[in-house]
Amino acid sequence: MENTFLSKLKQQLQLPLPGMEVQFEMAHVNREKVNKEDLNPSDYRNSAVLLLLIKRDNAYYIPLTERHDYKGVHSGQISFPGGKFEAGDQNLSHTALRECYEEIGIQNNIELIGKLTPVYIPVSKFLVTPFVAVLNDEQANYCINTAEVKSIIELPLGNLTKPEIVKQTHVEPAPGYKFKTPYFDVEGKIVWGATAMVLNEFKHLLLKL
Repeated sequence: MENTFLSKLKQQLQLPLPGMEVQFEMAHVNREKVNKEDLNPSDYRNSAVLLLLIKRDNAYYIPLTERHDYKGVHSGQISFPGGKFEAGDQNLSHTALRECYEEIGIQNNIELIGKLTPVYIPVSKFLVTPFVAVLNDEQANYCINTAEVKSIIELPLGNLTKPEIVKQTHVEPAPGYKFKTPYFDVEGKIVWGATAMVLNEFKHLLLKL
């Protein structure tokens, strides 16, 4: 059963992806629609995140990180482990793996199985490439970098395709800047923005399995 699931998922990740149209089902009403092909390299900074599948008790979970509150555009938000491409990184997949280790302490036995459609974040000018991976170690434990991560929220993979976890709310990421957005309700937390957009594309892949 497990091998069938993973093999089918790997196959789907090699096929044409659902792309921006599906991602933007979870975008807020004011979000600018920008294609990677329409950007010049000088217009953005490369970054990468890791959508990691962790198996426990015959079920898969996706770890999400909750940021601390700070004076910045992504204060308090829920995201995947990830960050900006740095000079010592060999490539963007290396960025995603490095950041996963730095933020939540998971490093060994990670198998990269594909990537999703990049997402441009206008407010911070990051172009985020999401990589999908499987952790082949059911005994691995998190080791949170408390300087960067407030907490880890686990999304049960089986919940991602349930319609009832998609809801609507208003967010105010900056004083006086309030708008309506769809979000995923994960353990009572509001998962919106680029993270929700990536999750929605991944959800559509799961629905094809």
